[in-house]
Amino acid sequence: MPNGKTVIVVMGVSGSGKTEIGKLLSKELSRPFFDGDDFHPKANIKKMRAGNPLNDDDRKEWLIQLNKLAVEHKHTGAIIACSALKKNYRSLLRAGMGSCLAFVYLEGSFDLIKSRLDERKGHFMPIDLLKSQFDTLEPPSKAIKVSIDKTPEKIVKEIVKQL
Repeated sequence: MPNGKTVIVVMGVSGSGKTEIGKLLSKELSRPFFDGDDFHPKANIKKMRAGNPLNDDDRKEWLIQLNKLAVEHKHTGAIIACSALKKNYRSLLRAGMGSCLAFVYLEGSFDLIKSRLDERKGHFMPIDLLKSQFDTLEPPSKAIKVSIDKTPEKIVKEIVKQL
């Protein structure tokens, strides 16, 4: 496993490409992929569908579930897509993981990500909530940072190189 980082959290705002990059990275590194969105409680999805941003309380149980998932895969490895927008969210995800967890931050401008969301169909995250995600975002200081203005394949190649 590259650098002992068995669990990799692909993070960023909605529309940054977490799921697509996570799946490609999963293939490249032969580790299972988990989409954090699949672990949201129904109440969170209902709230977001209604156009209401999640608060810290809404996210806490969800992040604890994702941390349990990370801990379960600590020795075998996994890729988890999760927005992980705030420093304290990343701390919850990192609990009990020691140096076995790495964050990959998919960086992009509001306009680029908005244009991607405009084209996306059938996702529960309305475009109106993108601004609230950028407002909430505390860019990580300790993460592999990759610009999303490249092809997904080039992004994955860059991540693997930095790992």
